[in-house]
Amino acid sequence: MAQKVQEKGVAGTAPVVDDPARVRNVVIVGHSGAGKTTLVEALLAATGTIPRAGSVTEGTTTTDHDPAAQKQQRSVTLSCAPLLHDGVKVNLLDTPGYADFVGELRAGLRAADAALFVVSAVDGMDAATAALWEECAHVGMPRAVAITRLDHHRADFDETLQTCQEVFGDNVLPLYLPMLGDDGSSVEGLIGLITQRVFDYSAGYPPQVREPDREHLPAIEESRNTLLEGIIAESEDETLMDRYLSGEAIETGVIIDDLEKAVARGSFYPVVPVCAETRVGLDALLGVLVSGFPSPLEHEVPPVTDVEGEPREPLRCDPEGPLVAEVVKTTIDPYVGRVSLVRVFSGTLRPETPVHISGHGMAERGHPDHDADERFAHLFSPLGDNLREVPHAVAGDLVAITKSTTAETGDTISGKDHPLLMAPWEMPEPLLPIAIVAHTRSDEDALAKNLGRLVAGDPTLRLERNAETHQLVLWCMGEAHADVVLDRLRAGGVEIDTEPVKVALRETFAAPSQGHGRHVKQSGGHGQYAVCDIKVEPLPRGSGFEFVDKIVGGVVPHNYIPSVEKGVRTQMERGMVAGYPVVDVRVTLFDGKAHSVDSSDAAFQTAGALALREAAEQGQTTLLEPIDEVTIRVPDDFVGAVMSDLSGRRGRVLGNEPDPEGHERTLVRAEVPATELIRYAVELRAMTSGSGTFTRAFVRHDPMPSHLAEAVKKEHAAAR
Repeated sequence: MAQKVQEKGVAGTAPVVDDPARVRNVVIVGHSGAGKTTLVEALLAATGTIPRAGSVTEGTTTTDHDPAAQKQQRSVTLSCAPLLHDGVKVNLLDTPGYADFVGELRAGLRAADAALFVVSAVDGMDAATAALWEECAHVGMPRAVAITRLDHHRADFDETLQTCQEVFGDNVLPLYLPMLGDDGSSVEGLIGLITQRVFDYSAGYPPQVREPDREHLPAIEESRNTLLEGIIAESEDETLMDRYLSGEAIETGVIIDDLEKAVARGSFYPVVPVCAETRVGLDALLGVLVSGFPSPLEHEVPPVTDVEGEPREPLRCDPEGPLVAEVVKTTIDPYVGRVSLVRVFSGTLRPETPVHISGHGMAERGHPDHDADERFAHLFSPLGDNLREVPHAVAGDLVAITKSTTAETGDTISGKDHPLLMAPWEMPEPLLPIAIVAHTRSDEDALAKNLGRLVAGDPTLRLERNAETHQLVLWCMGEAHADVVLDRLRAGGVEIDTEPVKVALRETFAAPSQGHGRHVKQSGGHGQYAVCDIKVEPLPRGSGFEFVDKIVGGVVPHNYIPSVEKGVRTQMERGMVAGYPVVDVRVTLFDGKAHSVDSSDAAFQTAGALALREAAEQGQTTLLEPIDEVTIRVPDDFVGAVMSDLSGRRGRVLGNEPDPEGHERTLVRAEVPATELIRYAVELRAMTSGSGTFTRAFVRHDPMPSHLAEAVKKEHAAAR
């Protein structure tokens, strides 16, 4: 691994801490293109973690090491980049900004104790970022805002700050104001509102600190008063506001101390202007990360149970406590195999120490419950795709493990003698199905192996082997997610093709009908003889199947009646007109004939199937399609467009109501045929500028419109 580190140009050794108070875990969030990865790269270079900053467009950044990220020029996976500043280890968790990779974002939120929102001064903010702010507020996560790309000619700091204040709410206030250069457009420094000092970067980084020019004083005074009032309002010292309003000068040290406490509590949200390319504001931002954000000691450890689900005593972030860690991300490295990013919540993780790995509660996502004992030979500090060996990881820190045979994303790592389990964090349901097939028979084994690896590392990917449509379906978060998954499969040496996704329909009878089944064959030796007459009646939806015996006089011997039923059931499973199972019917056997020598179980099974087929040919059959109830969460501005679109999908709107968990959002409930929802994950996102989400649940089967049913029948007939 040392050679790999040297090739990547990583400077120095990995930072190792023994005290959780010297750790900060910060997740970097924001919309795609806001400059998150570029900012992380600049922070790494500014602290000497790497010798120089890489480029997103050139594919040379530390955190965008995934080939898919380099191809798309945007982050597609969670990546960890630790740095050391003022003796504090800051684990930066760079997350994708595109909605398809929300699973990576949720993993980053689980591993972090605070969030840095990155907002572009050029592009503003999207609805997804606003929703994420609400999500962080719901769990009380401390937050700060970095307004980036100030060096762009279309950048507007004031407008972007106003947008942040309107969307994020109260106490979103700048600690610094950008200072323009002599050309009136480039940002050459920052004006510190608390210290009333100018930080001048015109000569390079770090900045020169000096007194402000006279023309800066009016802007400083107004913005500084607003900032001080916001900080003092959050102070635990109730007399401070009275002292301030009476005109008393409050010591800078007191203001900074109250600011840091308010930020750590999650009640005040500082804004720092930053130019990643020119390094303007990087030192100020690092100060917020280290001094303002809380350590893991101030973050409650998620509840734990034993592996049987019995609650255990709450844990603290204590290096001497029982070991509890969680796998927040699993990837497959082409050099070292499976690599798992682990957040240690309690205790200390050490190499060569037996541990217990538990994974429960994800069976519906293709992750069966599992428990195993393992021993990790080495621990590593991850820096992008570089792994630097470390002697241990204390409570609150992040570390990477390699070559685990059982660890999957969401698993709990605990002491072998006292195994514990953390409940998995909430993951969004993948709603875009992609049907795949191996290109050749020789690719099937490789496909199964590679799918197992992908599913183990990505909880937002669900694998379904549909027994009715006989398709292998990958449920993804969206098209970009699907593209990454398919690229990774192909990179693993698997040739695959995609095909249209089939929806599992049903067939039924629309009216009573009768069928005559005659199976008589005589070709020398033992023959076959069976005749049966049945009546088929439709039943209410969801009734299933009923078989009624009304044979009189033994025309069909009693021991052959179950054979007729078996033949009918077999034909029902095969389908009648389109190859889909028949449901909700009552079949009555009322007449038939048998032969004392040639009748048999097999003959009456065949006759029963023939009778049902004739009943279908003589009667009226219809196709049933699954109906899902969908709940769509959208900003109020898009409600009309969503409801109009639902009508075009043959949907029936059940109603709408204000979203109790979202500001200016609406929940729209409707019933929609599943055939109309295959690509709805993509189309809803396009319709709502990426802000709409939805869930779905099956409710029943309804008759398919005749013109659509005929098309399905013709397609089935052509394929036979």
